Amino acid sequence: MAKPRSGAKKATPAAKKVKSTKPGVLKSASKSVAKAAAKLVTKKAAGSAKQEKAPAEKKAAPAAAKNAAAKAATKVKEVATAATKIAAKTAAKVKEVAAPKAKEKEPAPKVKEAPPAPAPKGKEAPAPKAKEPAPKGKGREVPVAPPAAEKPRPRATKLPPMAEPLNKRDLEQLLTAGTGRGVVGEGSLKGRLTVIDGLPNLVVVGRDKRELTFILQGPDQEVLPAYMDHKVSVSGLIKKTTNYGGTVDVRKFSAKKPEVEEPTPEPVEAEVRLRYLSPGEVSQVVSAGMGAGMKGFAALRGNLEMTGDEFVLVVSNGGTRQQVSYILEGKGAKGLRKFLGHTLAVTGVVDKSSGWGGRIDVENVEPRPSEARPISREGLESVHVEGEQPANIDVKLNHAFTLRLPEQAGFTWAIEPTAAKRVGLREANFEPASDGAATREFFFTPRNPGTSEVEFFLAKAFNPGQVERSFKLTVNVKP
Repeated sequence: MAKPRSGAKKATPAAKKVKSTKPGVLKSASKSVAKAAAKLVTKKAAGSAKQEKAPAEKKAAPAAAKNAAAKAATKVKEVATAATKIAAKTAAKVKEVAAPKAKEKEPAPKVKEAPPAPAPKGKEAPAPKAKEPAPKGKGREVPVAPPAAEKPRPRATKLPPMAEPLNKRDLEQLLTAGTGRGVVGEGSLKGRLTVIDGLPNLVVVGRDKRELTFILQGPDQEVLPAYMDHKVSVSGLIKKTTNYGGTVDVRKFSAKKPEVEEPTPEPVEAEVRLRYLSPGEVSQVVSAGMGAGMKGFAALRGNLEMTGDEFVLVVSNGGTRQQVSYILEGKGAKGLRKFLGHTLAVTGVVDKSSGWGGRIDVENVEPRPSEARPISREGLESVHVEGEQPANIDVKLNHAFTLRLPEQAGFTWAIEPTAAKRVGLREANFEPASDGAATREFFFTPRNPGTSEVEFFLAKAFNPGQVERSFKLTVNVKP
């Protein structure tokens, strides 16, 4: 028996021609294929059954017909199943091909399409064309949500009734940061206008220079932001709702444009005019630890000494660590070597740089007779000590002892003022030498019996706190 032609083979190319990805089109195509296959199988089965019938087998005709019908039904089912599977595979392939293209496509705004024209009878409606893919290289645009509309803020349009005016105590609490919460009353405030969250605020400088912020309310609330950063004065009902601010129901206000700072001209250095120092200022110039930084014309009197190559005028507290001395410089300070150890009156510009002295620009020098010594050395038993030799010496009460020490350039020997008073320092004489090695002689006349330890310091001439070296001398005063 020849193999009947199956309609399933015709269904396969029909399924491949399907271009639409819509499930309705696939279902209708598979149903039409199945119906066509079933009709063909039924016709073929009926023709084969007629050919198989023989006149000798008339009795077996009903049984053979039944068997042929069963076989035909089975083949119809198989053809229908095969057609369904082929349609499903075709739909899956179409989805796989369409899926990556759909991902690349950019969502386009929905446009109402015109309804398709009715297709002529007996012809299939053409499948809808696939949408053109979006241009490559552009990322997928994320739809931006429109900004939420701002809710209208409540505005105070009416002013409250007049209240009692603020007294001095309330106003003091109102303008003090950290206090005054709950103070209410009529008054006025001045400050700088600023806008915070769309509302005008008045920034007021309080009593302790801390800022207080008050929200301005009332019908003028819409107008006030135009005066931002202006100096504004408001009057109305003031409420201090917190310790650092509150609200003001503005009844009246006035705004002043901020002043533009004019560029200040560079200060012109005025010529410093020197003046004559008064007697009180001169007393400060010659005192230890006073008058540092003073400058002016003055006439000073003192003993002329020398440290290194510089001439020094000692004006007070000679020989102690509170000695005040000045370096002499200028044209008038030349040729003073012959006056070493003498008393001079020096006139010029005095510049006291520290509490222990400075410099004098000398204009005039006049020698003065040496002052009479406070005590005569005649008739006194003196004990003499030479050089830096720590030793114990015995001295009679109301008699004297001397100490001679070599000087060093830039330094001078001195003792503490309290020790000088206790041991009875009378003189501290500078003794120049022809070879340049000057010495200093200390002359003491002790007035109190007992044992004393005197320490001598070699310190900077104008900085007695800077000590080079020191040594001690023990003095036993016997009655």
